[in-house]
Amino acid sequence: MRFPQEDDLCRERARFMHTIESLTDAEFENGNTLCDAWAPRDVLAHIVGSDTLGAYFRPSGLTIARTNAKMVLDAKRLSRPELTERGWKVTESPARASRMFAAVMMCGDVVMHHQDILRGLGKPHALPPEAKPAIMQEALLWHSHLLLRYRIVPTDGRARGRGREVHGTTEALAMWLGGRKGIEPELRFA
Repeated sequence: MRFPQEDDLCRERARFMHTIESLTDAEFENGNTLCDAWAPRDVLAHIVGSDTLGAYFRPSGLTIARTNAKMVLDAKRLSRPELTERGWKVTESPARASRMFAAVMMCGDVVMHHQDILRGLGKPHALPPEAKPAIMQEALLWHSHLLLRYRIVPTDGRARGRGREVHGTTEALAMWLGGRKGIEPELRFA
């Protein structure tokens, strides 16, 4: 049985993994991303670790930041091939909880983090049309309160919110809403 957005989650994880495999060892281990203090290997550790939702409810964490930090730290003991293998495993066979309950949320997380890596390394970062709803959903999941101050007007999507207008692509607006630094020059504030 397939669950809502399960295929989307697997597709976006596969895109992410192809990017991970295309990186040099130096980029993988030490490359810049838009995630504070995370190299691409750390982003991969987060994607792998977050496949098991229970990680966020264990006594070691109880906060997203602490749990993410533990995932990254635990993955430091893995070689690049081992971590990449785990990445492909969660891509091809997501955990049942991911498939049932969180595919909608996790799909956007993968798209956002994929863009974090591509942008951080200065690589082309055009977003496929089918990924645009997921990245915007991710941004709004965590930062919808910003729509009380801003009306976002995507050049390639639906406007929403109230207040000062901010124009740009869906991808740039979602990255900005998600708190990524350096996106402002791509946006027009009216």
